[in-house]
Amino acid sequence: MNKSLAWILGIGFLTVLACPLGLADDDDDDKAPVAAAVPPAASLTPEQRNALGIVTERPRAAQVPERLESVGLVLDPSVLIADLGDLTSTETATRAAQAEVARLQGLYGSNGGASLKMLEAARVEAVKAAAQSRLTAARFATHWSPLATLRSGDRRALVAEVARGRALLLRANLPGRHSLGALPEKAELDVDGVQVPGKVLGLLRQTDETQSMGLLVGVDSAPAGLGPGARVPVALLMAKRSGVVLPQDAVLYDEQGPYVFKRLSNKLNTGESHFERRNVQLLLRRGGGGWLVTGVDDDDDIVTEGAGVLWSLQGMNGHVADDDDNDD
Repeated sequence: MNKSLAWILGIGFLTVLACPLGLADDDDDDKAPVAAAVPPAASLTPEQRNALGIVTERPRAAQVPERLESVGLVLDPSVLIADLGDLTSTETATRAAQAEVARLQGLYGSNGGASLKMLEAARVEAVKAAAQSRLTAARFATHWSPLATLRSGDRRALVAEVARGRALLLRANLPGRHSLGALPEKAELDVDGVQVPGKVLGLLRQTDETQSMGLLVGVDSAPAGLGPGARVPVALLMAKRSGVVLPQDAVLYDEQGPYVFKRLSNKLNTGESHFERRNVQLLLRRGGGGWLVTGVDDDDDIVTEGAGVLWSLQGMNGHVADDDDNDD
């Protein structure tokens, strides 16, 4: 009997049954809830399973860092040096003006030769200096927000390294995004095919001409020739996410979301295989056409080949999940 005839005969004898006695889900783990109004488990004999090409495998547990692809622009250090110089000078002027007010206040109170007019003029200058200092600090925080939160000594040390060319700063833009739940743990620059590590310093408050949010990335010992104005691809690596890896063909999608077929244990040892739908959550797209998912475990027997056949037997209105289905 050829495979086509066996497939036709298998279809003819297949019956979609409610889960019989002796079938058990041998997991105690929490699973994504099975959607309401889901067809009952399908039962297949070994011959039917082989004829229909149904293959089950246990998925591999994995922890995968989420990657955000971006484009980095190497920033001109002269702009940073100028902004930091303005910030330092206005802070110094404010302290000097306040010290002058304190000096004249003491002289005026002890009749030491300071007039009230001199004291009031010094107070006006102190107010002006403080206002200018706040303006400069706000401008610096807008342009260089991650550096504004550093201690002054750490900030000066970083700027000195950038000014000497021993380090560089770049803006990694995330097109189409205006918020980010958590900072990436690290960055990787692609410089002519060489992976150069970078440190994510923080979010930049100021958007660029593309109206996209950006991250400030510091790079130590950058390759020679990588200078201001250069644009390079940057991968931002988020915290690792845990799940199991499934091939693309194992994951189906319908109006209730992504799901897979799981082979249930048969305690009656009748030889039949029973398959039931399990809802999953798509976490990350994997290289080679797979998915990192939650909702099943690495000790579950998941249909990795022939899931579409089971779907057609149960009359589900679904399709194989692809990139457009991943809304996470």
